[in-house]
Amino acid sequence: MNNFIKAAKIKPLLSEKKLLERLWPWQIDNESKKMRGKPISSGKGIIVLCIASFIAGSLFTSRTWIHTSPSQAKDHQNVPLISHYVNKLQEVKRDCDHKRKFAEGKPGDIMGEVKKTHQAIKSLENTISALEMELTAARTSKSSSQISLERPTNHSLQKAFVVIGINTAFSSRKRRDSVRETWMPKGAKLKELEKEKGIVIRFVIGHSATPGGALDKALDLEEAEYKDFLRLQHVEGYHQLSTKTRLYFSTAVSIWDAHFYVKVDDDVHVNLGTLTTTLAKHRSKSRIYIGCMKSGPVLSQKGVKYHEPEFWKFGEEGNKYFRHATGQIYAISKDLANYISINSPILHRYANEDVSLGSWFIGLEVEHVDERSLCCGTPPDCEWKAQAGNVCVASFDWSCSGICNSVERMKQIHSSCGEAEGGVWNVDV
Repeated sequence: MNNFIKAAKIKPLLSEKKLLERLWPWQIDNESKKMRGKPISSGKGIIVLCIASFIAGSLFTSRTWIHTSPSQAKDHQNVPLISHYVNKLQEVKRDCDHKRKFAEGKPGDIMGEVKKTHQAIKSLENTISALEMELTAARTSKSSSQISLERPTNHSLQKAFVVIGINTAFSSRKRRDSVRETWMPKGAKLKELEKEKGIVIRFVIGHSATPGGALDKALDLEEAEYKDFLRLQHVEGYHQLSTKTRLYFSTAVSIWDAHFYVKVDDDVHVNLGTLTTTLAKHRSKSRIYIGCMKSGPVLSQKGVKYHEPEFWKFGEEGNKYFRHATGQIYAISKDLANYISINSPILHRYANEDVSLGSWFIGLEVEHVDERSLCCGTPPDCEWKAQAGNVCVASFDWSCSGICNSVERMKQIHSSCGEAEGGVWNVDV
């Protein structure tokens, strides 16, 4: 009896050894030779450890199985045991192969994984950046909901080709009247121009320092009569022109979905048909900034007109500004107007409005168009050009930063330099 039990114990052990030799004979020989000669590498060490653990576990399992089931030893012999060991060995082999490949991965594979990780991180950063822009736009939309007294919801944007904002002040009633009597249609004609040609024209103004006072009441009466104002939630003041410009574009894009947005002063003569034709040439460009580009000196002396308190930002004394459109009239495309609206809270404002606008675009992929027809002189300059067939878009005097004595001279300039009667109505946009 004892001899039978000893034989039963020896046979499984022998079968285990033979089984291992059949499945991995080269691995056992190689590992035994390598272990004699040199230290075990990390990947191969994992394999040896796996095999050793398996053998130890198998011996323990086989002895327990035989001891607890002696009556079944002859019936089942090696069949269930071998099947069990084969499955276990295959699982161990797969696990060890995976660990070995991970531990002994080629440098190229590792660099590939690093590159993929880097690309994933970059993609994530781009996604976060896009979400931040959307969040900024949402916050701006919410915070600027009170910018205009007549602002509709985003779902009621009115389509237009160009929105022309005429910058004006409380003291400029006579200037506004001179514009209405010359190059700007009024009443039903203004509405028809907007409907038929997509040309929107509004006088742009805020409110006084004392809302509800005499100045605001007078403007309310004028607005009720002509209905040609765009009112801003802004306190009027000469030193607040940069803020007013920023608010104008932000408000305009919230009301009208236009290809272009123009800002012009109320002492400048404009030919609407020529302006529309000029803008239409650049209709396909998404980020365009059109005006008479200049680069004037940075004035550091206090008390002088156009003094720049932040002159030190532009280098040494005597330096000039970067190129930017002169403030009498300029146009920007819809994408740039939207950019101003979205980033309005963080756009820096310099003392001069035209410099501020130029600074907002200086670091962007924006096409600057130096269009000299936007800055013709008053007669005889614009008159000679009109006679030669080169009608000017806008005319003013550089010495006055507008038309000198514009109230008295606007009609005469319109008569001498104005485009043909009905010119704007014949333009295709």
